[in-house]
Amino acid sequence: MIDVPRATPGPRRKWRPSLSLIVFVVLTSVLSIPLFSLFFLKIYQTQLIQQTEAELIAQSAALGAIFRREVETGVPQGVALGTRIPPVAQTSPAEPYQPIWPRLELENDDVLPPRPEARTPSAPADPAFTALGARMMPDLIATQNVTLAGFRLLDPNGVVIAGREEVGLSLAHLEEVAEALQGHFRGALRARVSKHDAPPLYSTSRGTGVRVFTAMPVIVRGQVAGVIYASRTPSNVFKYLYEQRGKVVLAILSMIVPTLLIGFLFHRTITEPMRELIERTNLIGKGDRDALRPLKRHGTSEFARLSESFLDMARRLNTRSSFISTFATHVSHELKSPLTSIQGAAELLRDDVDAPVMDDEDRRKFLDNIVADADRLAKISGRLRDLARAENPVALGAATLNGTIAGLRSAFASLDIRANGDLETPMRISEENAAIIFSNLADNAMRHKSSTLELSAKRLGNLLRVNIIDNGEGVSSNNRAQIFDSFFTTRRDSGGTGMGLAIVRAMLDAHGGAIRLIDSDQGTAFELTIPVADEPAGC
Repeated sequence: MIDVPRATPGPRRKWRPSLSLIVFVVLTSVLSIPLFSLFFLKIYQTQLIQQTEAELIAQSAALGAIFRREVETGVPQGVALGTRIPPVAQTSPAEPYQPIWPRLELENDDVLPPRPEARTPSAPADPAFTALGARMMPDLIATQNVTLAGFRLLDPNGVVIAGREEVGLSLAHLEEVAEALQGHFRGALRARVSKHDAPPLYSTSRGTGVRVFTAMPVIVRGQVAGVIYASRTPSNVFKYLYEQRGKVVLAILSMIVPTLLIGFLFHRTITEPMRELIERTNLIGKGDRDALRPLKRHGTSEFARLSESFLDMARRLNTRSSFISTFATHVSHELKSPLTSIQGAAELLRDDVDAPVMDDEDRRKFLDNIVADADRLAKISGRLRDLARAENPVALGAATLNGTIAGLRSAFASLDIRANGDLETPMRISEENAAIIFSNLADNAMRHKSSTLELSAKRLGNLLRVNIIDNGEGVSSNNRAQIFDSFFTTRRDSGGTGMGLAIVRAMLDAHGGAIRLIDSDQGTAFELTIPVADEPAGC
């Protein structure tokens, strides 16, 4: 049995959220803000309940003061009062203030069932308290008309002595009333029974269907003389929202529509161009040259620059790939000819050793051919090295034409070199690379039978323009478009490799310069543009 090796798992790819997911989360968060606001509305509803309780406390305290005064002045001393309050619970003379704070909360207190109906008392109210209730009835009605609260005055036994309804009935069985009859204030939340159906929006909060009840004891001569029983439905924010439901819907739409527009804007300006660029990247990687066209939409200006830079880089890499493929074909062709010649001559000389048929003159001819072809291979090798150096990033310098021309005159003594113009302007190129550029131009002039070479330089802003004119044979109209191509030469028989001008152009491109063939009355004329080196501070 052959063991099949298991594939080694690659490094686990780290999860990263997509841009679409981030945009979706942000927009969803924006839309959910109104939903979270419902929670704060519940808190606000509790605040409204406590505000209602505080108002009932204040109103009951005012009515209680009147009740107390009526008991002290209008109820005879012999009339029985209620529960006696222990001394510790009485107000201290040293501390006259005894505030009652609202404490009802929807979150903490259970909402009690609806208020039970009043019952028939075991004994009717004392006539003195019945008369007291009749005297205070106008005050209760006036107060209720303004505050919209419901009030009932209870005697010491919990029998209603004043109120719109239930006069003569007992409320002593209610929890809050029973505690007030023992001398303690008590508030309660009870489910509200309404004659009308509640709006659907009310179901989102418990505070919409409750009513606040307060039972405040009235203490006279240390005993409970009665109870102020008050109730009111708290203000409801949801009722207002329901009444203004048209505006609420409009407000919600005013949030949803801009959110959708923002999402659409993100999609058109960021997500869609990015997805298209990723798709183009995959197609370019597979060799699809049609993918090098501009994007359908660029979105933002930054993304437009990014996509244009990327596609421009892809075009340059594609051009570079095509150049390398073509260049490799040319190199193979240029090397094949001398190698074939050398191989053929060497085989003939080897065969002549076994059976000599050639004389010394023939042997020397074959050997001369081998030397000539080997010399051509050496020249091609050197030119290839120069071209590779020109294609790679180079170290910058500050060469001048004067220094470069001095080297040319010593290397090409038979060539009359003349120069004029801004010869001391520093060029952003090293002296060695400047020598390679101008040496190839001078060599090209000599190979085309030139005797003079004229250079004129002029600075134009950050560039130095150099015109080079020779008096040689010139360039025919058929060859003008090919002179900068690698291995193109019309002097192959005299040792030309066809790489001189290609090296010049590649070297200038690497330094941010350029070269072009210009019209001339005689010979050949080139125009070079070379960046000027930055001058030192203080010059």
